[in-house]
Amino acid sequence: MSDLNAIFTPGMQVRHPGQPDWGVGQVQSNIGGRITVNFPDQGKVVIDGNRITLVPVFDA
Repeated sequence: MSDLNAIFTPGMQVRHPGQPDWGVGQVQSNIGGRITVNFPDQGKVVIDGNRITLVPVFDA
């Protein structure tokens, strides 16, 4: 898991760098590098933190 992905905790907002059309998602959990995010336009998605580095959103 990338060091940046390790900081994500439930409630934080993120974007998927390869899927900008999904919108800003809210982290539901981050367990063992598997990050569950609820995106408004995609629904609940489990991200493999070893393969994808999510982008934090602080101004949404």
